[in-house]
Amino acid sequence: MKYIDEYRKREIALKYSEEIQRITRGNWTIMEVCGGQTHAIVKFGIDHLLPSNITLLHGPGCPVCVTPIEIIDVALQIAALPEVIFCSFGDMLRVPGSREDLLAIKAQGGDVRIVYSPLDALEMAKKYRDKQVVFFAIGFETTAPANAMAVYQAHRQNIENFSLLVSHVLVPPAMKAILDAQESNVDGFLAAGHVCTVMGYEEYEDIAQNYEVPIVVTGFEPVDILQGIYMCILQLEKRQHKVENQYSRVVKREGNTTAQKLMEEVFAVVPQKWRGMDVIAQSGFDLRGKYQTFCARRRFAVEEITVQESTPCISGEILRGVKKPCDCPLFAKQCSPENPLGATMVSSEGACAAYYQYRH
Repeated sequence: MKYIDEYRKREIALKYSEEIQRITRGNWTIMEVCGGQTHAIVKFGIDHLLPSNITLLHGPGCPVCVTPIEIIDVALQIAALPEVIFCSFGDMLRVPGSREDLLAIKAQGGDVRIVYSPLDALEMAKKYRDKQVVFFAIGFETTAPANAMAVYQAHRQNIENFSLLVSHVLVPPAMKAILDAQESNVDGFLAAGHVCTVMGYEEYEDIAQNYEVPIVVTGFEPVDILQGIYMCILQLEKRQHKVENQYSRVVKREGNTTAQKLMEEVFAVVPQKWRGMDVIAQSGFDLRGKYQTFCARRRFAVEEITVQESTPCISGEILRGVKKPCDCPLFAKQCSPENPLGATMVSSEGACAAYYQYRH
């Protein structure tokens, strides 16, 4: 398959591994931002192809994992209402709130449905005019254009029984927060290729210069990731700090400007709480102006909720790159995909789920 098989060739991967071994002199720590990259690293054993003085950290790049418990609890309140059809991507249904998850609400009689697109939820709102259809709009910049389009179309078509519960997060502010933290030892980043497909990478250039860290926009196949690591190490060894684009077959510097204009029309940038990272300034989206009538929180007047993270679960430290799943004493014991204690074990992009599936 074009652009897949070419980037999984063993001989190319091993060549990059050898080149990384050859050029590496210092001790370097590189964080891959995206959960999809984390899964590829663990699945294909990419970390075992690197010299011992290179450490890969797993960042907050799983949108399900960084959705705060407070938002999950709001979702549970709305989904339990008898007049609501609550729509979500499948991997959100098992993410635990403070007491239960969306599957529990469904088992208790709530109308909770899995959809594959916010536009599916919009069509459902047209079909069931006597119901309030709510879509759980989570994710990074990658999923924001489709969610913006759903609201834009609902406004144009006067579909008044459709709304979004928005919990969008933005990558660059999270990278700054990680670098600002005293516990940080990140020397370089592999940036998420799909986010940059939408947003481009101009915004990363200031981060690279101000924090003096190399950032390499990277794809998701083994050769992509190894080439991204190679490019990052090459900069580190030369004491350089700039943004490079490994994923040039997909990503342009300016990104998808049409998608960006739609997002700017529908969303405003706001402070956002992240699971494991507290509130980060200007790191989220919320509906703006005339589109606020499609905000589920406002529509159902849901009360503000403050929740403490579960003490035994270390998913917050994993999301910040401070610890790895194998550092958790509950990993693969009390905590498993069948009985997840935290979001990083639930999500298909979570680091704990990756380690459980491929390393356990």
